Amino acid sequence: MHFLLSYELADDYLQRRELFRADHLGLAWQYVERGELVLGGAVGEPIESAMLLFKGDSPAAAEAFARADPYVLNGIVKKWTVRKWHTVVGETASNPLR
Repeated sequence: MHFLLSYELADDYLQRRELFRADHLGLAWQYVERGELVLGGAVGEPIESAMLLFKGDSPAAAEAFARADPYVLNGIVKKWTVRKWHTVVGETASNPLR
């Protein structure tokens, strides 16, 4: 199964993220190495939000990531949500349909 972690960013996200970026990225790569985080990054030009794609049997990894993320803990993420993504197309789709 796939889960999308979506971040609503604070207005001063770009000005403040550098203070916490190394720790945020370090945490993200830990989840990648465990096989839980597939992709992650900022969205838009200019940046307006961020999304991270997790895989697993439940949303637990995505939720744990958000609760531990320095961006969340330091207020540069205003709000986060985790939603199940019903993937049906692509090599790694959870429920491939043709």
